[in-house]
Amino acid sequence: MQIIIKSFNRPHYLDRCLTSIKQFAKGYYSILVLDDGTPEKYLEKIKNKFPEVEIRKSNQYKEKSHSIEHHSFDTDRLNGFTIPTDLWFNAVKKTKDYVLVTEDDVWFTEEVDFKILIDLMKKNQIQLVKLGWINNHKDDDSLDISPINHILNRTIPIKLFTANKILMNWFMFNKYKFFSLLYKLKLVDNQTKRKYWTLNSILMGLYHKDYWLYMWKDSVNKLDEKIQLRNAAVYYHKNKKNKNLIARTKKEVMKTTFKSTASGVYHDYGHDLDINRVNYILNEAWFNDEFDAMKDFPKDFSDAYLQYYLEKENHPKAQYAEWQKWSNGFKNQYRNLGSIIDD
Repeated sequence: MQIIIKSFNRPHYLDRCLTSIKQFAKGYYSILVLDDGTPEKYLEKIKNKFPEVEIRKSNQYKEKSHSIEHHSFDTDRLNGFTIPTDLWFNAVKKTKDYVLVTEDDVWFTEEVDFKILIDLMKKNQIQLVKLGWINNHKDDDSLDISPINHILNRTIPIKLFTANKILMNWFMFNKYKFFSLLYKLKLVDNQTKRKYWTLNSILMGLYHKDYWLYMWKDSVNKLDEKIQLRNAAVYYHKNKKNKNLIARTKKEVMKTTFKSTASGVYHDYGHDLDINRVNYILNEAWFNDEFDAMKDFPKDFSDAYLQYYLEKENHPKAQYAEWQKWSNGFKNQYRNLGSIIDD
């Protein structure tokens, strides 16, 4: 299997991600970084430290890296509206049967032998093994969780509506007021659609590539989570007899951050903060060997550690107090969904 890492302008986290792979992961044949604009000098440092890693750039790499280097952070393209889904899709399409698709701000915290996991996936016809779920057990009541063996649990959704593509399209996009009708009949509520994430894993999923490609087949050049969840529900419906379709490790082995984001567009909480400027400050400190990518590992960087660099730079759009408010907003968004987030 191959490890694919989606990357955008956070080399200090990418360094941590790759270091954790070297420390904890085995049984994979290659690592591929799909980068969407990280300035070349940062990528060169990554290449020097991890020469075995292949880096592949998006079609808009030059434009985005130029924007980053010249601090033109207000462009729509930089802020996330042009997503290189074609790069991701084609990379997964060309990989072998199994693939871990993750991102630069995710890291391993426990040992993982992918050869063992893949043997179990083959034996039990598993299409997705979740290696992390952001410590969210709120939805466990809607899952039938039982052991496959001492490593994996199967996770079977309870009373989750699945159907063919036409009906799932009506359901997810409320065509012909289909979802509204179900809502009036009290068969669904405002939390129902969120439960379809039990069939998907954006950051920490080991997939049979056929399942990943099926979920993303209508999302090339656009990013619409409802499309992915619709496709996941259709795929699950077609394979409903397979009770092992979705599984997860007994213990989470991957972790992500709530102290950074690649773009402020999707996590804008109304604070006077430019997260791109924050990333730049930390990137530069990392590039100059002042910032330790493994500080506080396996936990995330402490607030105090990041505070030092933000206060040292003292940029008006990257004040520590505003960053802390922003980070708390980010954490609370997921806490409200049921995740237990470290402070």
